[in-house]
Amino acid sequence: MPSLDWSFVQSFAAVAEHGSLSAAARALGSSQPTLSRHIASLEEVIGTRLFDRGRGGMALTQAGHDLVAHATQMADAAARFELSRDGHDVDVHGTVRITASQIVACYLLPQVLPALRQAHPGIAIEVVASDLSENLLRREADIALRMYRPTQLDVISKHIGDTAIGAYAAHDYIARRGMPETVQDFAGHDLIGYDRSTLIIDGMRAAGLDVTRDSFAFRCDDQVVCWNMTLAGCGIGFGQFLMGDPDPRVKRVSGNAPVASLPIWLTAHAELRSSARVRRVYDWLAENLIQT
Repeated sequence: MPSLDWSFVQSFAAVAEHGSLSAAARALGSSQPTLSRHIASLEEVIGTRLFDRGRGGMALTQAGHDLVAHATQMADAAARFELSRDGHDVDVHGTVRITASQIVACYLLPQVLPALRQAHPGIAIEVVASDLSENLLRREADIALRMYRPTQLDVISKHIGDTAIGAYAAHDYIARRGMPETVQDFAGHDLIGYDRSTLIIDGMRAAGLDVTRDSFAFRCDDQVVCWNMTLAGCGIGFGQFLMGDPDPRVKRVSGNAPVASLPIWLTAHAELRSSARVRRVYDWLAENLIQT
């Protein structure tokens, strides 16, 4: 049997993990035609079909199932090799890729990244705005900012603080509907909330207000959409103090006490933590993000 090209195995592992050529290509920074050629070449070398191709994506055959664990182990070993190499990098020039929720990426990171850039002009920042748990081992991100403690293996996580969530309304909404005196007064107002998440419901119930999903006049699980509806005067919405208080377009209507709070966890792969540029960005975020 001819020797296997590592890139074929890497492509096979990525397609098996992500379920489609397009998703695997994005993860690897490659292209669908390249991955398709790699899979075809690998199938030719080993003499068997690895995927059933259909409209729903790429489904592993039995032969593919038998081989995927070995391919994944090889991909993980290669990733660890690269991480170990990068762990000895003392150069503060290069790119650091940060993944964060849409709210953090849109409203909190812009408050600290300009100063980071001034302090370390050799570091370029890539931001992935996503609420999905990117795989730090596979280098889909160097650093993750999450509102929960990540459970991935071989990562270090630091709880850098809690972010308070308050209720806000646009000035024209307040002029039209009046300023609520207490959280209990929210019952007479149009509320903007989440569709499936119970974060706001739980917080308001803890404050003594009996609300359900149907209490929201506008619902969406995309927090950026909800915030923009708040800015547009659709109703009383909810956002972090860190983004709502500095915004002159809205006024906090929930008083000093937060409606709810969320932890912020800063995470990086254990070996990448010793990379000079990743360490600089990690430490900068730990010191400055909650202080904004």
